[in-house]
Amino acid sequence: MLIKRPRPGDSARIQASEITPESAYVSRRELLGAALALGIGAAGMGFSLRADAATTPLKFSRNARLSLQEEPNSYEDITTYNNFYEFGTGKGDPVANSGKFKPTPWSVKVSGEAEITGTFTLEDVLKGHALEERVYRLRCVEAWSMVIPWIGIPLAAVLKRFKPTSNARYVAFETVHRPAEMPGQRSNVLKWPYVEGLRIDEAMHPLTILAVGLYGKTLPNQNGAPLRLIVPWKYGFKGIKSIVGIRFTEREPPTSWNISAPDEYGFYANVNPTVDHPRWSQARERQIGAGFLSARVPTQMFNGYEKEVAQLYRGMDLRRYY
Repeated sequence: MLIKRPRPGDSARIQASEITPESAYVSRRELLGAALALGIGAAGMGFSLRADAATTPLKFSRNARLSLQEEPNSYEDITTYNNFYEFGTGKGDPVANSGKFKPTPWSVKVSGEAEITGTFTLEDVLKGHALEERVYRLRCVEAWSMVIPWIGIPLAAVLKRFKPTSNARYVAFETVHRPAEMPGQRSNVLKWPYVEGLRIDEAMHPLTILAVGLYGKTLPNQNGAPLRLIVPWKYGFKGIKSIVGIRFTEREPPTSWNISAPDEYGFYANVNPTVDHPRWSQARERQIGAGFLSARVPTQMFNGYEKEVAQLYRGMDLRRYY
């Protein structure tokens, strides 16, 4: 399956097997240099240059067939410009405030409409599945994007182990709740813990993965350690982080941003350039790392995965089910 072809006028592309080590990238430092030349500090840019070193190498194979043929953003881009409200609402807050978070040991509670339920260690959840790298574009509802080499396993492979029943029409997820380690959870910006959900056919789609790493290493705290959801055709807020709960349900589960602002954030959250956020357009997006001003390009339907996922929504009014 070919996921994406380079578009005319796009910057240079490389094969997933030829990804340059993160040490070779300097885009974030160049951006900082340009900012400093204009008298803007790192705090004013909304990010910190402090890297998270508490990661370990992973053994994995690259899945070029299901990867974008695009150059990923730098490790520094990916780990210092984040949305993770459990650590704060600023883009630099997650890297600045996640140092006390402890991602090991870890367990996940599986419940609901399945034959096998219980609490499982992260090692049990991953057991029997080979890790693979997939290069996906992450597109956020705030109209910015970046390309990330995730490492993980298909969500379908994990869910099938628990033998969901015929009543399981949805899959709900829950983030860990640790206000002592996650200072953002001490605010009322959202109702905690963070919850998300997918229709079960979305969860079982081959593109949907559970990620445990990026750039060849385990996930840094600010990127959702140790386990997060990646659904590449949806806005980034669907990618729930630091997962401790998986529940099979018959009815559509509540989701955090839909609870907070139902007129702005729907359950489906499919990338759709024709449906604007009430406060800004979704027709174009800013590509992080594409120079100081960052290139703005047209947003693609389903984030470029229309050929692979459009059939999931055949017959649905995508303006109503946003």
